[in-house]
Amino acid sequence: MAKTNPGRFFEDYAVGDVLHHAVPRTVSGGERALYHALYPARHALYSSDEFARGCGLPAAPLDDLAAFHVIFGKTVPDVSLNAVANLGYAEGRWHQPVFVGDTLRAESEVIGVKQNSNGKTGVVYVRTRGLNQRDELVMDYVRWVMVRKGNLDVPAPDTVIPELQKAIPAEQLIIPSGLDFSQYDFALAGEQHRWGDYEIGEKIDHIDGVTIEEAEHMMATRLWQNTAKVHFDTTARPDGSRLIYGGHVISMARALSFNGLANAQMMVGLNGGAHVNPCRAGMTVHAWSEVLDKAETAAPGVGVIRLRLVATQGSAPFVLRDEDGKYRPEVLLDLDYWAVIPL
Repeated sequence: MAKTNPGRFFEDYAVGDVLHHAVPRTVSGGERALYHALYPARHALYSSDEFARGCGLPAAPLDDLAAFHVIFGKTVPDVSLNAVANLGYAEGRWHQPVFVGDTLRAESEVIGVKQNSNGKTGVVYVRTRGLNQRDELVMDYVRWVMVRKGNLDVPAPDTVIPELQKAIPAEQLIIPSGLDFSQYDFALAGEQHRWGDYEIGEKIDHIDGVTIEEAEHMMATRLWQNTAKVHFDTTARPDGSRLIYGGHVISMARALSFNGLANAQMMVGLNGGAHVNPCRAGMTVHAWSEVLDKAETAAPGVGVIRLRLVATQGSAPFVLRDEDGKYRPEVLLDLDYWAVIPL
């Protein structure tokens, strides 16, 4: 009897399958320290217990994307071990903060499948739920991934493509319990810009760039226990290169967005996202944002802002598509998310 796990191939998925992912993870302060070492992350709410307490929280939570990466990493052996690429996200919501000492686990339901015309790969859609040690929902999201077929002779399954919201309505966002920005300290946060200072349609060049290093990417994927072959094994891709984990690019771009959006503190919704072009070590990542929407909330002093975050290879801002409507080759990431911001 085989003891090892070769991972699932496209033909191994069926709509309705529920996957219970192995190896829960207890997060510590070391998780935050290493996250901040890997990325230039400086948002005050995630850096200081005292700042967080001044905003009504018991302590500084783990960075929202760090929690996402932990949950995402749990799913890789069952969802994307044999992936060609992770394609996109939708309907993501953070339901509550994650604090040091919390233990996270994940489960996913297959909600769609579609074989590609080449007969060699297919797209699998899953809805993933991250839960803590009290079985409370921490976050959920949908992602779709292109997966290799293991047996090319297996007939294509019936195509099922789930209907997904283009954006989460502001009233469906979950604001963390107790969050209060009525006494928000703008000086300690690093910028004076508040909710009313941003206009829908406004674009912000975040200016700074970071060159992606092979060693840092390898450390990040190991930290999140992401075992996808394309991130580790140079023989897993035809060109012999490692594919930089898409979450690494997301975190880098989000950290760069501090310059201009320092007060967009907590991510509370992930409306959509696409890893447009592959990222490889040696590329220099820049970022820019566009304000898509704004809304007030019932929480004291708290508003929400919907942002498009674009990561590019190179520093030309605000250029997304060519004349044919296709993404330009230098675009790496197109992400649409909601964040809380002081009114």
